[in-house]
Amino acid sequence: MAEGLEVALTDLQSSWNNVQHHTDEISSSRLLVRRGQAFNITLYFRNRAFQPGLDNIIFVTETGPLPDLSKGTRAVFSLEGHPGSSPWIASLQTIGANSLEVSLCAPPMAAVGRYLLTVHIKSLQGPVTAYQLGEFILLFNPWCPEDAVYLESEPQRQEYVMNDYGFIYQGNKNWIRPCPWNYGQFEENIIDICLELLDKSLNFQIDPATDCALRGSPVYISRVVSAMINSNDDNGVLNGNWGENYSDGTNPTEWMGSVAILKQWHATGCQPVRYGQCWVFAAVTCTVMRCLGIPTRVITNFNSGHDTDGNLIIDEYYDNTGRILENKKKDSVWNFHVWNECWMARNDLPPGFGGWQVLDATPQETSNGLYCCGPASVRAIKEGEVDLNYDTAFAFSMVNADCMAWLVFGGKEQKLHQDTSTVGNFISTKSIQSDERDDITENYKYREGSLQERQVFLKALQKLKAGRSPGSLRTESQPRSVPLSDSPRSLATPSLQPSDVVQVSLKFQLLDSPDMGQDIRFVLLALNMSPQFKDLRVNLSAQSLLHDGSPLLPFWQDTAFITLSPEEAKTYPCKITYSQYSQYLSTDKLIRISALGEEKNSPEKILVKKIITLAYPSIVINVLGAAIVNQPLSIQVVFSNPLSEQVEDCVLTVEGSGLFRRQQRVLIGVLKPHHRASLTLETIPFKSGQRQIQANLRSNKFKDIKGYTNVYIGL
Repeated sequence: MAEGLEVALTDLQSSWNNVQHHTDEISSSRLLVRRGQAFNITLYFRNRAFQPGLDNIIFVTETGPLPDLSKGTRAVFSLEGHPGSSPWIASLQTIGANSLEVSLCAPPMAAVGRYLLTVHIKSLQGPVTAYQLGEFILLFNPWCPEDAVYLESEPQRQEYVMNDYGFIYQGNKNWIRPCPWNYGQFEENIIDICLELLDKSLNFQIDPATDCALRGSPVYISRVVSAMINSNDDNGVLNGNWGENYSDGTNPTEWMGSVAILKQWHATGCQPVRYGQCWVFAAVTCTVMRCLGIPTRVITNFNSGHDTDGNLIIDEYYDNTGRILENKKKDSVWNFHVWNECWMARNDLPPGFGGWQVLDATPQETSNGLYCCGPASVRAIKEGEVDLNYDTAFAFSMVNADCMAWLVFGGKEQKLHQDTSTVGNFISTKSIQSDERDDITENYKYREGSLQERQVFLKALQKLKAGRSPGSLRTESQPRSVPLSDSPRSLATPSLQPSDVVQVSLKFQLLDSPDMGQDIRFVLLALNMSPQFKDLRVNLSAQSLLHDGSPLLPFWQDTAFITLSPEEAKTYPCKITYSQYSQYLSTDKLIRISALGEEKNSPEKILVKKIITLAYPSIVINVLGAAIVNQPLSIQVVFSNPLSEQVEDCVLTVEGSGLFRRQQRVLIGVLKPHHRASLTLETIPFKSGQRQIQANLRSNKFKDIKGYTNVYIGL
């Protein structure tokens, strides 16, 4: 009688499997596979060859702390294969003298995460023996047509899953600048930190069995990740800070990669990292989602609405000097706001709303009791279907809300005008396999002023008035005292602009590029479009803004008296010196200039405003010589102090996935006024292919002088 078959060792074929499953960038020694795609393992036997019909081999896979067949977190499937008994598949590949190669395949809806693989062998009349074959990690599979995250285009898969660097667009709508970012989703330990993040979620803490069972759904995973990237409800990754004091942490503008943030969170026992703002939350979300296998990109919306009361109107208040006042209702327009789009099917929604979904980890409002937002279908946002899950109404307001400007004077509020086109401009993301910017505004909204855009706005407004369905609207939003029907926007009536009434237009125009350390020179252009003389008094002011639109106190004011003949244009020159703005500037480097004009003997007011983002000179990075994997490489970094004053505590930070195993920090110390310096770093690239090097210089006077260069690492 044949003796029982004994397993001596197992080859999980990690190196070969990982290449086939596009996970070899993560590791060649650990098995990381994608669902819906077969992977091969080899069993080596101690005593004899495998004999079909005599030996019965059964595989068991388990994930989570409470594996359960009924929940799909435990699977039992045999090599013989009884169709329908398990969605997991095992099939025989080759039989050797003392070995057996087997192909295994997880179903395309299996829960992602860490799995234990066990084999049970029963030989004829012998006892059943069990062997633990090892662990593997199962990920989403955008290459598999049956997976909910399937993405048909290979260039898109390379960009939105495999690319480990990119750009986040910042600045303002008139001055859009790319900020380089190291996503680093395949760096050492990042996959483990991503799985730890799922295990630290409130859902897992409350009911780990159900949480693990739901991890096959990209909709569920995206909501968990959205909540866990911020720390408002849990020990999430990042603490948000929109103030001016970052002394007990890192200024959000200093970060240039996700790896350092995730590793710090892990190393401190999952204590939230200080500090993040919207682009940091979105960048870390992108790293986690790409690592798990969900196609993800980072989106910037310029002039982004934050409508706290759900009426699609954002109120802004001004005093008679033209300065913006702190908003008592906390509505605001952010200079720019950054979120993510993740690609997935939406079987929980009516047909046609799959594809790109908005996911926003920045803690703004709660959703079903937690600070998370999305996934909200981009198509649903464009069509005004604000009652669809999740948080579509809030996402709609970020790109479509109207702005109402009010003059506060003598204890009263006077409506200046309602602007229907300010919010939601130049919605941007990095192009596919290119460093260019893609404008995707048309994905979110019909053309401003078009009939379709008006119809969608009214549809959304009516749905908001009709009722608030749970989960689709922010839970703590309260109706405001002004009824929704007060909105003057309708299909027939375009929004009222000040020039429609007073026939005078005001406009700011910069004379030079607004560089940090230089005076800001600009003019106010006044144009009389009427056949009458106009006497204008214009109050001008400048104040710093924080990134979320919160105003600081004015530091510059002026009054202009302008007389205009019929159809005459005049310019009024203005200058704000560096000494006037330097000590009032926040680290966001935003200055808002505004002018409030009033015509003599007329109650009408004209408001004009402009946001200026001050620019720094970029760091220059030069790669010296050929870049070859596992060969020494010299990198020259050239930087300068742009100010006409000495700066201290200078630190240069350099990083780049595949080039540096950890951030390089160099203490520079003091830089004299306008001093230019350079240093050379040595490294040994450990990954081939297209890579990016990012650098940041901070001091006691500035925090985020940045630079980058792309480099191809040859084999």
